[in-house]
Amino acid sequence: MASISTCFTLPPKPRLYLKPSIFRELPNKFPIYQTPIFPGRSAKQRGSLALVPVVRAGIDVTTAIRPGGIIESDKLSSDVRKRAMDAVDACGGRVTIGDVSSRAGLKMNEAQKALQALAADTNGFLEVSDEGDVLYVFPKDYRAKLAAKSVRIKLEPFFEKAKAGAEYVVRVSFGTALIASVVIVYTTIIAILSSSREEDNRGRRGRSYDSGFTFYFSPTDLFWYWDPNYYRRRRIQVDDDNKMNFIESIFSFVFGDGDPNQGIEEERWKLIGQYITSNGGVVAAEELAPYLDVETSGRSADDDSYILPVLLRFDGQPEIDEEGNILYRFPSLQRTASSQRSGRKEYVGRKWTDWVGGVEKFFKEKKLQFSKTSSSERALVIGLGGLNLFGVIILGTMFKEIAIPPSGFIKFASDIFPLLQVYAGSFFAIPLFRWFLVRNKNAQIEKRNRAREQRARALELPDISLRRKLLSARDMAQRTVIGQDQIVYSTDKDFVEQDYEAREWDRRFREIEKSD
Repeated sequence: MASISTCFTLPPKPRLYLKPSIFRELPNKFPIYQTPIFPGRSAKQRGSLALVPVVRAGIDVTTAIRPGGIIESDKLSSDVRKRAMDAVDACGGRVTIGDVSSRAGLKMNEAQKALQALAADTNGFLEVSDEGDVLYVFPKDYRAKLAAKSVRIKLEPFFEKAKAGAEYVVRVSFGTALIASVVIVYTTIIAILSSSREEDNRGRRGRSYDSGFTFYFSPTDLFWYWDPNYYRRRRIQVDDDNKMNFIESIFSFVFGDGDPNQGIEEERWKLIGQYITSNGGVVAAEELAPYLDVETSGRSADDDSYILPVLLRFDGQPEIDEEGNILYRFPSLQRTASSQRSGRKEYVGRKWTDWVGGVEKFFKEKKLQFSKTSSSERALVIGLGGLNLFGVIILGTMFKEIAIPPSGFIKFASDIFPLLQVYAGSFFAIPLFRWFLVRNKNAQIEKRNRAREQRARALELPDISLRRKLLSARDMAQRTVIGQDQIVYSTDKDFVEQDYEAREWDRRFREIEKSD
């Protein structure tokens, strides 16, 4: 099915006695309403009751998947699609939008679009609960079905390898070029000195001779230095005293060893989403402060504006408890399709000490390293770079004092000399600029880590008002597990099979009344 619309139609029969409060959450989810028919009640009595949404479901046949049709998943970014699919796998293939949002750290609208696209492309189906929750159910082989339909997904691994290879060539070329530069510079100097000596032996006739020395250089001669798995192997070599070969030391000194915080924002939002879910969907702003970027200076203690990105991402809303404290509820993260628990509604909020006392008490960024090379390796690289720079300066002076021959190796060196100058200068300019950049970034990282650590310590030793606020959040925490017994409609079954008897509805509603 290429598109799935959440528009379901329940049969007008059987006519049921419905409790209006059962569907109190549906008006925000389904905009279509009609007045229900209640047997045995007058029109006046019926008019005084709440409106009940009509839940309709259907499949748009005109846009169904067909040969040559549009693959909806191709419209998603690779990162969003992969994170959503990982979350679906972690939840067992039956999820709500809140499940995927909290586990993958995605925005609610991103999670919804991803689930709709994946369901359309993999023959997934929808389930609707008696309270209006929409669940997405995927077959076990949905990944294989998606890969079979999408050419983009098939080619993505090749594009990623090609991109990694291109990035590697750029990095390694700078390192291997140091050896080539030293060879070219000092070979040219020797050739010029030899040519000058021959001219002196011939009586300084004022003519310029080629030394007769020819040099052939092919870029392929340097390929034996290259190792395409450098960064991958560097991450694996953690127990070998961080040893590097010489080529690795060169571009580690010039370009560094990568950002240790790569992908940290994704992990941060995953951590926040799972924390909110594990605490029943109701938290205080102070609980999330150790995981956010909070400034300690120039900010009032009652200023909770730093939590706004969390509210926008996970569809949260502020609430006031009985004592006047501001708490934040995330309704979508309170409802899950997980079958790990059998209760319909349960209080799952944990005491704050159960979480902040563990290893995840605050979010810590790693500081950047200028280079992982040892002191001796760094000295060798700097020495060779300095030798190259000195040779370029000497060669530039010599080019000004001699007549350049029309052909030969000296002519070749003269033509590429501007490139040699740029390389020799940038070999030290890039690390110098990067040193200031790393120093500035580390100062900012240290400041953010210190602020988050202070917030975490405040949770470990809360004052009376903060303690009451945290306990109030735990009391308001709820979690609703949507089981199969609560499903009233599924697009995977024929409509006739889902024409429930009135006594079955009455039994369900009596259970709901008891649970309330």
